[in-house]
Amino acid sequence: MTKKPLILIVEDDPSSLMLATAALEADGFDVAGSESAELAREAISRRKPALILMDIGLPGMDGLEFTKELKSRPGTAAIPIVALTANNMPLYERAARVAGCEGFIAKPVSPAALTAEVRTFLSLGRQ
Repeated sequence: MTKKPLILIVEDDPSSLMLATAALEADGFDVAGSESAELAREAISRRKPALILMDIGLPGMDGLEFTKELKSRPGTAAIPIVALTANNMPLYERAARVAGCEGFIAKPVSPAALTAEVRTFLSLGRQ
């Protein structure tokens, strides 16, 4: 049996985390959720995710700073990171890409669109 890809969702809003988790689990992914950069670091140390969905507005260290940190470390630099945020203005998308995010998904997003985007980013990473 093949191990399912792990998607780490770094999201401080419980309802957004729950909806994204349910959508991705229903589509066959393993999902881990973290409410902060600190908790996400712990999750990554336990099992390296295939993809990280990163909220920009996190408590403490925000998602952009955490993305920069992950992209600067050899052990995590290759993990694709996709911003998943309600801040869907071009300014935020540019900031996310400058920080190192490979993609940008604006909330609210339908479960079907979210899983399609995740599958697209995972297939791009395997080429």
